[in-house]
Amino acid sequence: MTHFVNLRAGPWGAVCSPYVLSGDALATPMSLTSVNWEGVPFLVRGRNVLLVAHGFNVDFNSGVRSLQRLEAALGIDPVREAFFGVLWPGDWTIPAINYPAEDRIASHAGALLGDFCNRWLASAASISFASHSLGARVILEAIQASKRRIRMACITAGALNSAALCEEYEAAAANCDAIRTLSSMQDLVLKLAFPAGDIFADLLDPDHPPLEAAMGRAGPTGSYPSYVAPSEIPDSPPYDHEDYLPPGSANDPGPAAAGGPDWRNPAAFVAKAFRSRAPGWPAT
Repeated sequence: MTHFVNLRAGPWGAVCSPYVLSGDALATPMSLTSVNWEGVPFLVRGRNVLLVAHGFNVDFNSGVRSLQRLEAALGIDPVREAFFGVLWPGDWTIPAINYPAEDRIASHAGALLGDFCNRWLASAASISFASHSLGARVILEAIQASKRRIRMACITAGALNSAALCEEYEAAAANCDAIRTLSSMQDLVLKLAFPAGDIFADLLDPDHPPLEAAMGRAGPTGSYPSYVAPSEIPDSPPYDHEDYLPPGSANDPGPAAAGGPDWRNPAAFVAKAFRSRAPGWPAT
């Protein structure tokens, strides 16, 4: 049984106040039900909690399936740990990965997620976050809003400016004990779509200098804290933007193609970050 924090008001674009869903997203038909509020603290009491936010252009069905597969790959210990997939309306079909409207939606969802953690996860032993793509904004907004210190944040393929941890999200970075990032110079989505979208986003929300590279390609830049640990994936095999999370298809995706990128490697990276272990992959 997988737990999700749902911030989607409907199929397109709208953010709602978060509530918890629980069940089996891979069943046929899908079986998910809402959890009573009084039951939420019992799901996390005394446990190390990991909340994982998917990225851009992910619909509800794909999101729950992908995140449930990720939970299985992480090997969550039900006695000591708890997992929540974070569902937010990041599924607009637009040409740039952080088009201004989507950027604001991610930030709004993140602020609500932070309030959810403050209200309902107080009984957890610790709270950590992980993200893919534009989900980085969701978790950093949540961390910024958190009233407690965050144990770890793991940002993979971050679709935000490379210096964000010492610019717009400096306060979020300061509220973490550890931060790990995972990037790939072979990420064509961040190479081609991010710069154009970022220019338009900055016209409406000028929160950083224009024309900065994406963190998911360049890694973090600037005078970021010493507890930020960047990792870069080697160029071969080439990891593109969609190679970080399990597929969200209804059918079992099966093994990765021989010699190609495998989402299980980034999943292992997140698992080790969550448990404060050395990453092992990618080799440094």
